[in-house]
Amino acid sequence: MNKVALVTGASRGAGRGIARGFGELGYTVYVTGRTTAPGQARGWDGSVLPGTVAETAAEVTAAGGCGIPVLCDHADDRQVAALFERVVREQGRLDVLMNNATYIHYQLIERLPFWEKELDAVKILDVGLRSAYVASWHAARIMAAQGSGTIAFGSSFGGSCYMHGPAYGAQKAGIDKLAHDMEHDLRGTGVIAVSIWMGPLVTERSLIARETNPEQYEGFIETAENPEFTAHIVDAIARAPNRDALSGQTLIGAEIARELGVTDRGVERPSYREMLGSPRPKNPAAVY
Repeated sequence: MNKVALVTGASRGAGRGIARGFGELGYTVYVTGRTTAPGQARGWDGSVLPGTVAETAAEVTAAGGCGIPVLCDHADDRQVAALFERVVREQGRLDVLMNNATYIHYQLIERLPFWEKELDAVKILDVGLRSAYVASWHAARIMAAQGSGTIAFGSSFGGSCYMHGPAYGAQKAGIDKLAHDMEHDLRGTGVIAVSIWMGPLVTERSLIARETNPEQYEGFIETAENPEFTAHIVDAIARAPNRDALSGQTLIGAEIARELGVTDRGVERPSYREMLGSPRPKNPAAVY
């Protein structure tokens, strides 16, 4: 039986590659996003970014899986509820939720203090943090009932170090904490929750960032991860004998990949722990 994954925010960028990665592993992948035609999203330099939900779904199928595109605005709880109802209706199960949908403000990588950026930058706490909670709430209800599943969050070292300003950092730290606390509630259900610190990724926006800010991004891009790598990591975690011990942790993707024998197209990617910081360990204390 093919496994079923849902990747949120997968018209382009990390989500697009992660969806393809699950396709390479034979998953049926529900691909969500808002883009139906190129031109609805732009890069740091103002150029039109490629990618639609339909294109990503087609790439999933071409990679060996079954891609299913779903137009969904993750700021709208009713659309999200309908999405999960559709997955259950059509597949009867959900094995992996990959929380990736994130509001990206056009000033994200500008070197400005937060008060000199537009206030709209804070929308990453709506689509990025709150939206991940809502999607996970729906997924947990499905997965707990079936007795299995993985809820994953795409995070970064920005959950620890200063990266792109306080709104971005709060979103990453927030989803790390969601994974940590959801593990406590999910314990014993067969469902796990993990947050993955991805390294620099090869995406449409990152390639533009290298051109617009070469002194900052050139070195990172040289060792950047393919986003498909993260899908392979999440799949390996879901199958790992120590999956319960991994649940609730914030994991550096490159490090857990080495532990589980996963490579990025045959290449071991570097960890940026020494440069950018370490995830917080699980805290066993619980207060009700």
